[in-house]
Amino acid sequence: MHTTVRQDGSASLPDGLGQAIRDTAEEIATLVRSASDTALAVPGSQWTVGEAAAHLALANELMADLAAGRERPYGDGTPQSLARANAQSLDVFSERRAEPLATMIEEQAEAFLDAVSRPAAVSTAPATPLGVMDRSVLASYLLTHMLGHGYDLARALKRPHMVDRARAGLCMPFMLSVMPRVADPAATAGLTARYRIRLRGGEAFGVRLADGAVQVTPAAAQRADCTILLDPVAFLLIALGRLNPWRAIAQGQVLAWGPRPWLAPRFPTLFTAP
Repeated sequence: MHTTVRQDGSASLPDGLGQAIRDTAEEIATLVRSASDTALAVPGSQWTVGEAAAHLALANELMADLAAGRERPYGDGTPQSLARANAQSLDVFSERRAEPLATMIEEQAEAFLDAVSRPAAVSTAPATPLGVMDRSVLASYLLTHMLGHGYDLARALKRPHMVDRARAGLCMPFMLSVMPRVADPAATAGLTARYRIRLRGGEAFGVRLADGAVQVTPAAAQRADCTILLDPVAFLLIALGRLNPWRAIAQGQVLAWGPRPWLAPRFPTLFTAP
């Protein structure tokens, strides 16, 4: 995956990431516009279609502001603080109509892409709701966030979702960067283990746990207690809390082996979905 930083400080995103952001925003907007009733409940969520779309519109605006160098505090990174920030933003922003929200989702995705194509307004990396990250990883974050909620909207409206192998791969820079931050201290306490995670047709990475600390390396560990092979779409949906790991195992989307293969079902429980 190719990424460069130009001399003017603007970022060249990994190949395909900018187009994936644009396409995903457009597909989500099409979904939202197709909703005859935005008060329809989203399965597995306390939100309606209108609230989920409003959250996406606001989140895309937040990401565009961060990419442009504007400070936008939004919780402290914990699930509880992010949930509070989400609720507060939806209380203030009352729009729930399909057309205005669909338009805002697309426009703010374009504003983000415009911002990352320009010289950085500040030299420091943006402080996001999930920590400091450069604009290339921030773009991966934006795509990941849109795909998670786009998947929810597709389920609510009984339409095909837009999560595919290519887009799941483009989410990996964000996923790798954020995994140590979203590790559950209670789940990782006392666990010493070395995992190798391999995505079918894609990359591999290592996750090492010791004394409550989580270390993620882009290259697969040389030795692992447990190797897990996953379909890329299944990996992303499991990581985002949208797919039950046992269902993925039953469907043959997850395989595990190594000296301690029983560690595989425990792996998803070590993290809180971002």
